[in-house]
Amino acid sequence: MSFNPVSSKKLYLQIYNQILSQIQLGIFKIGDKLPPERELCTQFNVSRAPVRQALSALELNGYIYSRQGEGVFVMSTQPNIGDNKSNVMMESVTPEEIVEARMNIEPIISKFAAERATDEEIRNIKKIENKFEEEANEGIYNPETDEKLHSEIAKASHNDLFIKFINDINNVMRDQKMWVFLRDRTVTKPEYRDINVSEHKEIVKSIESGNGEEAMEKMTKHMNNLYDRYWKE
Repeated sequence: MSFNPVSSKKLYLQIYNQILSQIQLGIFKIGDKLPPERELCTQFNVSRAPVRQALSALELNGYIYSRQGEGVFVMSTQPNIGDNKSNVMMESVTPEEIVEARMNIEPIISKFAAERATDEEIRNIKKIENKFEEEANEGIYNPETDEKLHSEIAKASHNDLFIKFINDINNVMRDQKMWVFLRDRTVTKPEYRDINVSEHKEIVKSIESGNGEEAMEKMTKHMNNLYDRYWKE
């Protein structure tokens, strides 16, 4: 068994198709364990991100399943019956693209928010931040509260294109099945809830103090950590 290195904008599509082909050809049979992520990264000559996206798509489509601490196993040679998930996932924005876009734009949005936010806007941001913390203390991660906080920060930038970007990215995150799948396996874990709260509090504190450079730095740190939680855990 071996896989070919891939090269494409959407690497995970080629990885998905190669693994699926070997499942359907019987090279991997039902019940067989797939190679670990590290080995797949080496064979495909890619980072963990596209490998994890490909495995997520295979799992969402019912071809494989994972066991905590044991690995990933073949479950079926056929997709989920009566489900159109595959086409949706293959045509949509990838989770990696979502994080990449956020990493590059949200720090700038935070900088402008710190420099332009009105007192009322800061009060709204802090109110949502407090709600986010209260939910975390109750053992809850509510993506809607998270999205609302980033939306309010964008509104404080007083830039309609930044506001539109955040609205669009929030819509994509709600609709992208792999994003939700990966989010529910990583950033919603109890060990990350407190970290998320702490990082958001630092960002809001910088915005409240009007320190644009610091707000940009704190948001950059938050986005980099988000990337690590998705792809390096």
